[in-house]
Amino acid sequence: MAEHHFHLKAVWPGLRNDVGEIETGNLKTKVSIPPEMKGPGVGTNPDEMLLGAAASCYIITLAAIMERSGLEKENLTMESEGIVDVTKGVITYKKIIHQPLVVLRSDASEKDVELAHRLAKKAEASCMISRAVQGNVEIELQANVVLAAE
Repeated sequence: MAEHHFHLKAVWPGLRNDVGEIETGNLKTKVSIPPEMKGPGVGTNPDEMLLGAAASCYIITLAAIMERSGLEKENLTMESEGIVDVTKGVITYKKIIHQPLVVLRSDASEKDVELAHRLAKKAEASCMISRAVQGNVEIELQANVVLAAE
């Protein structure tokens, strides 16, 4: 069994509305509470980082699964949305919605389109971050598969 270890250093110099820093691998950024939650909004925040982790994991997983299946694509892009609920002062990361757009070659068959939809669902179930938050954060998939214009 292989294990991969990732390390992060965090510095938080003050109280709730201060600005801290995190550094891990190739990522070094300021962090603070977002303005929507009455924070300073400097750098990124945990909500954006969780969304970024989920989205990047999903799109990389989808690309890898498509490659292994031999399904050729022209392009793969995605928009994702994170929904955080604040009820009675309790902050809950409620839902992440992924909207991948898979552009297949213009000569792709209907079978290829169906395969792309199946692989999009499989990638959601296979993504390490999706599995890590399973049971805590709902992940919704709204995949769109189209053919490239000729």
